[in-house]
This record gives sequence, C-alpha cells and structure tokens, in this order.
Amino acid sequence: MIDKKAPVTALLLCTVLVAALSANVASAGAREEGRLLTATEVLEDVGAMPDVRLPDTLLAHAYGIAVIPDVTKVAFIFGGRHGNGVLVVRDKLNGPWSNPCFVSLTGGSWGFQAGAQSSDIILVFTTKRGIEGIAGGKITLGADASVATGPVGRQGSAATDITFNSEIYSYARTRGLFGGIAVDGSAITIDRSANASLYHKSGITATEIFEGQTPPAPATAQRFLQQLAATTRTTVRAAAPPDAPPPPGQPAPVNQPTAAEPARTYPLDDPKKPAQP
Repeated sequence: MIDKKAPVTALLLCTVLVAALSANVASAGAREEGRLLTATEVLEDVGAMPDVRLPDTLLAHAYGIAVIPDVTKVAFIFGGRHGNGVLVVRDKLNGPWSNPCFVSLTGGSWGFQAGAQSSDIILVFTTKRGIEGIAGGKITLGADASVATGPVGRQGSAATDITFNSEIYSYARTRGLFGGIAVDGSAITIDRSANASLYHKSGITATEIFEGQTPPAPATAQRFLQQLAATTRTTVRAAAPPDAPPPPGQPAPVNQPTAAEPARTYPLDDPKKPAQP
C-alpha cells in the first residue's frame, strides 16, 4: 500500500534542511562581520588615546596592519594565546589599503605563570618582506620576520623617525591600557573558511582578496577600511571601476589603481595549491 503522505513528508524535510543550511550560512557571515565591527571599534578606541597612540611615522611607513581583537591568553605553567582578526596590505606607502583578509594569531609560552586575560592586538608591518614572506599562509613572529614591542606617543614617534630596526611592531590594549607587547613565537595564519564566508566564495585565496579579485565586500568591511584610512591618513580604494568618470564638478579620485597598474602578488597561499590563472 502506497503511503500518500510520504511525498509531503519528504518535501517538508527538504524545506527544513534548506532553511537550516541558509541559517547556518547567514550566521557564519554575521560572525565574520562581527569581527570586522569589533576590529573597527579597536581602531576607534586607540585613535581616541592621543597620549599613547601609534606613532604617525610608524603608520606612514606601514605596508600591512593586522587588528586582532579579544586575543585570549590562558596560562598555568604552560600558557597560550589565540585570537581572530583581519589583515590589510598595500603595495606602496600612502597607497590605498586592500580588502580585509581574516587571519588567526596563535602562540604559546612556558614558565611560572597563571591566570587569564584578553587583549586587543595590533601588528604593524614596516617592510614588504614582512608581508610577502608569509609563505604557505603562515608566518611565525620573531622567526620568519623580526618583531619588537611597538613604541607609543611622542617619544615613540621620535624613536621611529630615522630607521626601523624591526619588520613588525606589536601593540596591545589590555584593561584600558595601551602599549607594546611581546608576541615572539606566535604564528599568524590565513583563516580561509572565514574569508570564504565573508566574500561568499568557496576557495578564495588571500592573493585574490589583496588584489581586489573578490565579490563586493560588505558595508562592515568598508567601515573598517575608512577608519583605518583615517588612522593612517590615507585614502580608501574607490569602489567604482577605474574608468568611471568622476561626478560633475569634482576632481578625479586619488590613489585609485588604473588598468595599467601591474598585478601584485602576495605569496600567502598554500604552495601545494595550483596557482590561480
């Protein structure tokens, strides 16, 4: 005997599965946008600390900036820290910043220690080598690139006016206090699943993100870039195509890449993965 309710039950089951899948996709995208909002708030809060702000000279010489909020450090003899954030790069000083790429920070320590704390960490990359050296989607701070606790305030600006001795400078905001932090031995890795969720493109690479070869970034990403541009006194990359004419009565946008601009490469992806055409 044929059960006439079977097709209806199957249809309802499929509907429930589709709805659940859509909810998971939506929640995943919301989680990544939440990270961007938190990273934006970190930049806003740090910018509101004039006495301990990041030195303007250091920011002006930055080729990359990573903002990693809520890095949790837990220790009991052996310690470890972990957090998720975003990384942006540029191919020249005063140039526009790339779209944000999600990264993770993980590190460990050993010694007599106990307790837990949460910090907002900012990493400033002062050389192209510090960015381009992230081979295989991972860089170990202090081993693959030199890292130092970052100077702050006016004295920090004077200290970085002449030369930069380290490729990366590290900062942290903990319990309302802001200053340099030692992160030697910590590793930065590309968070591929988070990037795929934000840009709604499976298998998207860090190179595609940095070169602008992605679907349109959400408004939360644009807000982060605008705050970063204000912090570093640069302009935001225009969202319009390069050949789009400026509005009547307004000058052409500055720092906007043209069709003749050579392609940039950032070897941040798995070397075993076939190169993108």
